[in-house]
Amino acid sequence: MEMENLQDLFVEQLRDLYNAENQLVKALPKMAKAATDEQLKSAFEDHLEQTRVHVERLEKIFGKLGAKPTGKKCKAMEGLIAEGKEAMGEDAEPEVMDASLIGAAQKVEHYEIAGYGTVRAYAELLGDQQSARLLQQTLDEEGQTDKLLTQLAESTINLEAAQGQA
Repeated sequence: MEMENLQDLFVEQLRDLYNAENQLVKALPKMAKAATDEQLKSAFEDHLEQTRVHVERLEKIFGKLGAKPTGKKCKAMEGLIAEGKEAMGEDAEPEVMDASLIGAAQKVEHYEIAGYGTVRAYAELLGDQQSARLLQQTLDEEGQTDKLLTQLAESTINLEAAQGQA
């Protein structure tokens, strides 16, 4: 696709996020299954439902723009998910595996936060306040998920993983 202006870049970046979210919909159940901490498992399951809503929001924006959501592969998300799969394949103690899963998930969240912040700024600049509001809603949820993962890591999971170093 030739990009001639910010609107074209906006659509292209939305396609990237759409693909990323759909890859995540497939990866989150595997992460939940690999988690041993019940709160972490629940966080992954809750975020799966939230991610499905993120996909719906993006579809709503594409409908408004009269653009197709498909046609772009998010190589960054593909790489982040591959790293997560690699971590899940390690022979690790349950607490260490959970700590590893949090690290992998936070890399994903930080990528999404950067992506959604960018497209929200584009939407605002283009005068598309409806899309900007929807994107901000998703951005807020991604930030909340990141904070929850940090809280789980710092309050219990990383501490339990560290106890194996005696």
